[in-house]
Amino acid sequence: MDTVNAPAPQVAPAGDVAPAPAPFRPAMPPEAPLAMPVQRLDAWDGTDGHVPSVAHAKPWLARLFVFGAAALLTAYGAMQMYEVVAVSGGTTALQYVLLALFTLNFSWIALAFTGAILGFFVLLRRGRPPALPVALTTRTAVVMPVYNEATARTFAAIEAMRAEIDATGLGKAFDYFVLSDSTQGDAWIAEERAFLDLRARWGDDARLYYRHRPKNHHRKAGNIGDFVSRWGATYDHMLVLDADSLMTGACVVHLAAAMEADPDSGIIQSLPLIINRNTLFARVQQFAARIYGPVIATGLSVWSGRDGNYWGHNAIIRTKAFAAACGLPDLPGKPPFGGHVLSHDFVEAALIRRAGWSVTMLPALPGSYEESPPSLIDVAVRDRRWAQGNLQHSRIIGAAGLKPASRQHFATGIAGYVASPLWLAQLVVGIALVLQTAYVRPEYFTSEFGLYPVWPRFDPVRALQLFGITMGILLAPKFLGLILALIDGPVRRACGGGVRLVLSSLIEILLSALIAPIAMVIQSGSVFQILVGRDTGWNPQRRDDGSIPWGDIVRRHRWHMALGLVTGIAAFAIATSLFLWMSPTILGLVLAIPISWASGQLSWGLALKRLGLLMTPEERAPPAIATDAGRLATRNAARGLDEADALRALHAEPDFARAHAAMLPQAAPRPRGVIDTDRALAQAKVVEAHTLDEAAAWLAPKERMALLHDRALLDRLGRLEAGAA
Repeated sequence: MDTVNAPAPQVAPAGDVAPAPAPFRPAMPPEAPLAMPVQRLDAWDGTDGHVPSVAHAKPWLARLFVFGAAALLTAYGAMQMYEVVAVSGGTTALQYVLLALFTLNFSWIALAFTGAILGFFVLLRRGRPPALPVALTTRTAVVMPVYNEATARTFAAIEAMRAEIDATGLGKAFDYFVLSDSTQGDAWIAEERAFLDLRARWGDDARLYYRHRPKNHHRKAGNIGDFVSRWGATYDHMLVLDADSLMTGACVVHLAAAMEADPDSGIIQSLPLIINRNTLFARVQQFAARIYGPVIATGLSVWSGRDGNYWGHNAIIRTKAFAAACGLPDLPGKPPFGGHVLSHDFVEAALIRRAGWSVTMLPALPGSYEESPPSLIDVAVRDRRWAQGNLQHSRIIGAAGLKPASRQHFATGIAGYVASPLWLAQLVVGIALVLQTAYVRPEYFTSEFGLYPVWPRFDPVRALQLFGITMGILLAPKFLGLILALIDGPVRRACGGGVRLVLSSLIEILLSALIAPIAMVIQSGSVFQILVGRDTGWNPQRRDDGSIPWGDIVRRHRWHMALGLVTGIAAFAIATSLFLWMSPTILGLVLAIPISWASGQLSWGLALKRLGLLMTPEERAPPAIATDAGRLATRNAARGLDEADALRALHAEPDFARAHAAMLPQAAPRPRGVIDTDRALAQAKVVEAHTLDEAAAWLAPKERMALLHDRALLDRLGRLEAGAA
C-alpha cells in the first residue's frame, strides 16, 4: 500500500455542514540550509579556516605551571618509588612493572593536583558577575535534543527557561526547538501532544518548534547536525541543552552577549552545577560538584584559554562555525573503535578549534544547571557508553591539524578510563610481589655475579611516606574546594555552617573511597569489553529518584563481592600486612551489594538532608528557575501524557491525529522489491483487526513505530471501533 498524504475526510451528519479544519501551523520554520561538509581527519589545509580578528595571547605561564609542576611531581614520585623497591640493591622485573604502573597512575593525579592549585588561586580573586546586557543584535536557537525522555520534565524546563529569558527583556532574540530522536512510540506521541499544548498556550508568538527524525542516524551528533544543516542559516548561534538542563535567563543572555562580543569565538561552555537530586549517591555527587568542581574547572579553563573543551550541553555555539568545521566522519572499521563518533563533543571542540575558532569556558558564570544519575548502577550504565566514546578518541587524537591542547583534552578523557585497569594492574602486581617474597625461593645464581641473591625487598618507611604523599595529592583538590567554601561566608552558611561543611566533606570522602574499588572493577570490565570488540547500545538515561530492585543489584554486583571475598582471604593467607594494605579496596568490593543498594536510596539521602549534611547553596535556597520547572513538571505530569498509549491517544483525539499526520515528513517512494517488514506486518495486523483493542494488542513496538510514520495506516487505525468486537 502506498502512503497517502492525509487522512480521509470525515463525513458530516445529514443536514449539517462540517466545519473545515483550521489550517495546521507547521511544527518547524521554513528550512534555511547551511552546508555541513564531512571533515577529514587525515588531512587539514589551514588556509580553509577562520582567520582571527586579533591575535590572542596564549596562557603559556599557566600551562608551564600546570604541566611543568605535574612533570616534576611525577618524577619525584617515580624516584621515591624506585628507592622503595631498590632497597635490596637490585630490582626484579616485577618491581620494574610496579614502578611503571605507579608512575602512570601518579602522573594522572599530579596533573589534577596542579590544575586544582591554579584554579584555587584564581578563585581566591574572583570578581562579581557582569551586568546583564541591554541589547542583543543576533538570533539564538535554544535546542533541546531528546531521546525517549519524560515530556513532563523536558517541556517544563523549556517553559521555565523561556519565562526567565523573556523577563530579561531580550526574549525576542531566542527561538526554541525540541529535536526528538525518540524510538518509542508512546514517547514520540507524548512529545507531540506536549509541544502542541505548550505552543497553543504561548500563542502566535510562541517561537516554539518540534521535529522528530524517523531514523536516529548518528545519534545526538546527527540530531544536532540535521538541525544545523536544514535550519542553521537562520540563526547566528545555538544554545545546546541536554534533557536535564536548566539555565537561568541571565546565564543565557550572558552567553549570547559573550558570543556577540567575541567574533572569533566558536563555542563558549558554561559550568553546569548539579541540582534537584535526593538519593544518597546523587547528593554525594551534587555536593562534590558544587564544592570541588569549580576548583578543577577553573584550573582547566585558565590553562586551556581559548583552546578549551565542550561538554555537549549548556554551551552556546556559533552556528556557521559549527557547520563549517564539525561535520563528523564515520571512523574506519566496526564499533567499538570504528563507526560513528560516540563522544562527539570533544571532537567537535577539537575540530572547531582546528578551524581557527576559539573554544572558551566560563566556569564562574552562575545559573547553569543539570541533574545527575540517581545511583551507582545508573552511573555505570552511562560510563560504559562514555568509556567507549573516550577510548574511540584514540583513533582521533592524532588527526591532522589539531591544537596540542585539544590532543591533551583527548588524552585526559582516555586516561580517565584507562586509569582504572592501570590501578587494578598495580594492585595485582603488588600482590604478586608479596607472593614472590613469601613463597618463591630466591635465585642465587643470576646472570650477574653477586654475593647475595636478588629478591624483592621494600623500604617500608619510605613506602609509608610515599603513600601519604600520594593520598595528599589525590585529596588536595577536595581540600582546596573545601577551603574556598569555608572562607566564603554565604556559601559556608548555605552549606549548614563550617562544622557541617567539614563533616559533609568527610562523608563524601568516605563514601567515595568505598565506591572507588567498585567503580575501578566496573570501568576495568568496560575497558576490557571495548578492547575485545563489544559495542555499547544507546539507552535512555534513568533520571528519576526511584530505587533499583534488590535482585538487579545482586545480579550486577555479585561478582564484585565474590572478588572482594577471594582477594581478602588470599591476602590474609599470604600476609597480614598485605591484608591491611588492601583493606580499603577489599572492604569496598565485599560491600558492593549493600553500597550500591544504599546509593540509590531516597530515604538515606533525605535523612542526611534533614541533618543538614551534604547541603549545597542551591539546595538550601533553590534557584527560582528550578522551583518553577519543578512546579511546571508536576502540573505536566498530572495530565498523564507520558503514561498514555500512543495509539489510543491518536484514536481518541481526531484533531491531534490530523496534526500528527501533518507533522510527518513526506515519505520517500518505496523502491520496487524493497519491503519494510515492520510496516508490512503493521498493515496486515491493522487490516485484520476489528477494534483498536485488537490492533493495540497485536502490534509489536517496531510495528507501532512503522504505523505512526504512515498516514494511510493511521487513517485505517482511526476508523477502527474502540472497544472489543
